[in-house]
Amino acid sequence: MPHTISLLVNGHSHRLDIEPFVTLLDLLRDRLEITGVKKGCDHGQCGACTVLVDGVRINSCLTLAVMRNGCAVTTVEGLAKGHDLHPLQQAFMQHDAFQCGYCTPGQLCSAIGLMGEGRARTREDVRELMSGNLCRCGAYVQILDAVSEVVLANGKLA
Repeated sequence: MPHTISLLVNGHSHRLDIEPFVTLLDLLRDRLEITGVKKGCDHGQCGACTVLVDGVRINSCLTLAVMRNGCAVTTVEGLAKGHDLHPLQQAFMQHDAFQCGYCTPGQLCSAIGLMGEGRARTREDVRELMSGNLCRCGAYVQILDAVSEVVLANGKLA
């Protein structure tokens, strides 16, 4: 039996009728056609599906959409302000912190969530706190450089 939920996704309101078993990941990709959110492992192990829910980073494959009724969801598509990239997006470009780009949306959302948490004080902290986001191409050094530059220089910039 479908449930009606309301979500604010990247600043846009949505009222949707969904089955109780639909994950937030599948709702975003299949129903709202927000394809920046990636389906990697579908088990919460790779971080490709990381989004921000009310400013907190989560694996969207591990939460049911009905559990997020009334929440604000931000995906990679919602990070830029018009044509102005978020500072983390700019840093990823400057540090060439992507190769195939599949993990990049999740990496960016995770890094913004990390900034909001305010727990990273060193590069080692950033490395540890970003360890839930895997990169198949091995661009970890560039990702660490980009995230550390913004997080450590600006604190809670998100």
